Amino acid sequence: MDEVFKALADPHRRQILDRLREDNGLTLSQLAAPLAMSRQAVTKHLAILAAANLITTVFRGREKLHYLNPVPLHEISRRWIQQFESAHLESLHQLKARLKSETSSGLT
Repeated sequence: MDEVFKALADPHRRQILDRLREDNGLTLSQLAAPLAMSRQAVTKHLAILAAANLITTVFRGREKLHYLNPVPLHEISRRWIQQFESAHLESLHQLKARLKSETSSGLT
């Protein structure tokens, strides 16, 4: 689990995971295109994500496709998040959103 937390600590790696969540099965070029990173930087981040088992790769001909592996995230969720009372957390989340909305609209 330490590798997963290390991988998730970097915003660029989270951005890569978000891209794969939106459109799974991307090549390195497809992943790097919209990101403000070089292909070499994306490759380094992909290696860390692979070491944490957050992505898997499949070769299709000459292409190497990258896929999100949600299993480690699910394990973190079960161990660290679901232990808390979700109803209370949801209530706090809704309160925060409402307060933020009122603050941004000048209703406070």
